[in-house]
Amino acid sequence: MILFVVSGWALWYKLGMPRKARIDAPGALHHIIARGIENSVIFKDDDDRDDFLERLGTLIAGSRTRCLAWALMPNHFHLLLKTGNLPVSDLMRRLLTGYVVRFNRRHHRRGHLFQNRFKSILCQEDLYLKELVRYIHLNPLRAGVVETFEALDTHRYAGHSGLLGNVDVPWQATEPILALFGERSLRARRHYRAFVAAGMDMGKRPELVGGGLVRSAGGWQELKSLRRMDTHLKGDERILGDTRFVEEVLAVARESLDRRQRLAAAGLDFDALLRCVADHFDLPPDLILLPTKIRPRVRARDVLCYWAVRDLKMRTTDLAALLGIGQPAVSRSVARGEAVCLQEGLQVEKLCIKS
Repeated sequence: MILFVVSGWALWYKLGMPRKARIDAPGALHHIIARGIENSVIFKDDDDRDDFLERLGTLIAGSRTRCLAWALMPNHFHLLLKTGNLPVSDLMRRLLTGYVVRFNRRHHRRGHLFQNRFKSILCQEDLYLKELVRYIHLNPLRAGVVETFEALDTHRYAGHSGLLGNVDVPWQATEPILALFGERSLRARRHYRAFVAAGMDMGKRPELVGGGLVRSAGGWQELKSLRRMDTHLKGDERILGDTRFVEEVLAVARESLDRRQRLAAAGLDFDALLRCVADHFDLPPDLILLPTKIRPRVRARDVLCYWAVRDLKMRTTDLAALLGIGQPAVSRSVARGEAVCLQEGLQVEKLCIKS
């Protein structure tokens, strides 16, 4: 996994062949959908659902991810996440792996639980945030999990009840959504509820989860109209946004691939990265690897962790074992290292790659 910054975007680009690479960005909006294998049930009872939500809440808190909407269905789930300091792919891997291990043990089963890999759609926030929240939170009503809209107001396993203040969901980021509907909480909740209710007759909304070009155009009818006007459109199944948004994201992703190839060709591995950071901070390499609270060594370790995760695609769990600290401590170090690099203008190519 790598990160590249250009034109205000900093994209994680996770490679996967022959499937298309995942595209992620710190602070970007993602609609996540994961289904049971062959549409099998993934939540058999409330104990399963509560376990899943507890794991999700822990990961969100530890990674500065924000969950803006969510819904658990019998055979799939929806999450609307804003990326923090952990790529969505890593967060979901930890969430699903831990959940499946317990689910299989509890229900005396073996093998895969989820169908292929989860679906992740990078979304244009200003155009689609409200619509996605409404779509996701109406899922239990559309599927008959709850019988009435009033029942949805207190349903424990979707974020609608949390936004209304009827169920306490400490890890759900309610403020950004309510702020879209008013400055005062009571008024905002009333307007939000009316907005969701107005979408009850809209159906499944395939333009929010279907093909990329159709989504970018706003639906099949809009796409046909634009084609009649000879309007150029750009679409991608991994991205929900207008043509300009799609083109910008894909352009940065292509830059990320070029950068990854340059670093790999230069032979940048962990040992080389450690020597580079040690030289810059004028410290012996072995001291950077030892636990410490001495500020210069902490800053050096933070930069090392940030570049190791961003450029070498190292997992925070592997770094934790190497450095003798916990995984949450590595995640915090990565976040601090990013801040140091931004403040001091440090670039791994300039410091660590010999021309």
